[in-house]
Amino acid sequence: MKLVKSLLLGSAAGIAAVAGAQAADLPSRKAAPVEYVRVCSAYGAGFFYIPGTDTCLRVGGRVRAEYTVGTRFGDYQDAYGTRARGRLNIDARTATAYGTLRTFFRYELTNNTGLYNSGGVTPFNTGAVIPGSTRGAAPTAASSALVDLAFVQFGPITAGRAQSFFDFYANDYNFASTRTSDTRLNLLAYTATFGSGFSATVSLEDRVSGTNNRELPGVTFTPTLLGGTYGTAVVQGQDYPDLIGSLRVDQGWGSAQLSGAVGQRKYSVGLPSVAVQSPVDGDEMVWAIQGGVKINLPMLAAGDNLILQAAYADGALGYIGWYPGTFGVGRLGGLTLADATLNTITGSVDNSSGWSLVAALKHFWTPQLRTEITASYSQVKLKYIDAASFGAFARSLDPKEYNIAANLIWSPVSGLDIGVEVLYTHLDVRNPVGEAQNYGGRSGILSIKNDDAWAGRLRIQRDF
Repeated sequence: MKLVKSLLLGSAAGIAAVAGAQAADLPSRKAAPVEYVRVCSAYGAGFFYIPGTDTCLRVGGRVRAEYTVGTRFGDYQDAYGTRARGRLNIDARTATAYGTLRTFFRYELTNNTGLYNSGGVTPFNTGAVIPGSTRGAAPTAASSALVDLAFVQFGPITAGRAQSFFDFYANDYNFASTRTSDTRLNLLAYTATFGSGFSATVSLEDRVSGTNNRELPGVTFTPTLLGGTYGTAVVQGQDYPDLIGSLRVDQGWGSAQLSGAVGQRKYSVGLPSVAVQSPVDGDEMVWAIQGGVKINLPMLAAGDNLILQAAYADGALGYIGWYPGTFGVGRLGGLTLADATLNTITGSVDNSSGWSLVAALKHFWTPQLRTEITASYSQVKLKYIDAASFGAFARSLDPKEYNIAANLIWSPVSGLDIGVEVLYTHLDVRNPVGEAQNYGGRSGILSIKNDDAWAGRLRIQRDF
């Protein structure tokens, strides 16, 4: 009996061993490796590798709520406005043998009421410039969408919609109150770096594609005294975009930049009604120059800095923050602004010119509490007539303006700003004009040469 048991157990063990050996030879299905999201530290906080690639991606954005009160000029005009804006940023970067390949995209959705809404105020108080609104342009519609930025950077090349390389202080301190160039537009640029923080850029920039088209050149014309009637003065197409050049240095003490711009503007006006007058047109060269410096002030507090900037423009006032259309403060509202005048008496094109000075200071009272103060002063010499005020007599208004703005912002946690802001604007014109009325017209009873306005805002903003 014992012999039989031993034979059976031995046979079973042999069969199991053979079966195991055969099973080991059969193909088996293994679990696929799991791709985990990895942190990418090469480009700063918030970047991670897209699984399966060597591209680093950062997804961020902003939500801002604004509540603004402006100077009330009459019962017809709204005295407050609200805005809700959402922003999405996508930043993708890849290291290559030619340098970093970067793609950046920013998209904004906005809802406005009152002072922010184009239907809320007539005329809009462009002098006060509601905080956060576009300088020189009418407020946006109740709801709007905007591709704010969309560009590719490959080594020294920048192509797409980006911040103008002419700009230095571009309303960096939350205000849109200063007279400064702050434009995002379509461009093609080449940047050369020389080491020690020095760089130089040459950029071709399409001013017509600027933010809210606020870089479109404006033109008006001086009426002739010979009795003929001209057609509407118009801006014709440009043969090439504006050429921008800039020299920049970024070091531990701060940064500085010198930039210049040259461009072409073409104007024309229709034929007059009498034969003794000739049609007027012009092909004008325009230019601008700007210098700025940013000085870090760590001896006051970490993060403190001071910005100083000066700019001059001839025939392209957008480079100093004056944009074609209407301008004015309160009772001076609704005055016409243009880059050039088609003079139907002399048969010439006269460019408007102007300059601006900007100062901005940021100070941290504590790491969570800061103040930003900005101020600008500008003068413009306009070769134009304000027809609503002067009829057929050509007289220049030559506006002079200063803006002062300040805020107090509390950041209780990272990425959250809660603050109040106040703006003051004063405008002088060279010759008296009829007082603007509540309905948008002008009064011949009272002529004024200056006026001022106030605006304030409560802002709650979350960046992520």
